[in-house]
Amino acid sequence: MEKLYLIATIAGQPVAIRASLVDSVVDLGAIAPVPLARPHVAGLAALRSKVLTVICCECSLGLPLTPGTRRAVVVSIDGNHYGLLVGSIEDACVIDEAPQPIRARLEPGWARCAIGMLEYHGDALLLIDPERILAGPEEALAA
Repeated sequence: MEKLYLIATIAGQPVAIRASLVDSVVDLGAIAPVPLARPHVAGLAALRSKVLTVICCECSLGLPLTPGTRRAVVVSIDGNHYGLLVGSIEDACVIDEAPQPIRARLEPGWARCAIGMLEYHGDALLLIDPERILAGPEEALAA
């Protein structure tokens, strides 16, 4: 399972997430806003009789919001479930090569959340850390 990745897009950028961190992929219905929540917290949604905190990946990365995004990658972090809003889910695949260091200059949000690069069918994929997406932009400024 170490070499299995979920391929998705965030703001049109192909990204990889380690499959071992992914609980499921879902299409969300209504998302209830949370008053006074940080800007990257899109709100709360119901998922299998549980409350799911929904995180806008684009907002966490400091990118313009794509309206209508409802597909989410569900991850469990510290016993809590979060839905990371993504543009699309492309594939789940095995990538044998180990992640490589990032050798390109990235926008600050991407630089904070990307932990390596992978090559898949000739495309460069950013390997992202869901915990860094969850942390949001404020933690990056405080560090």
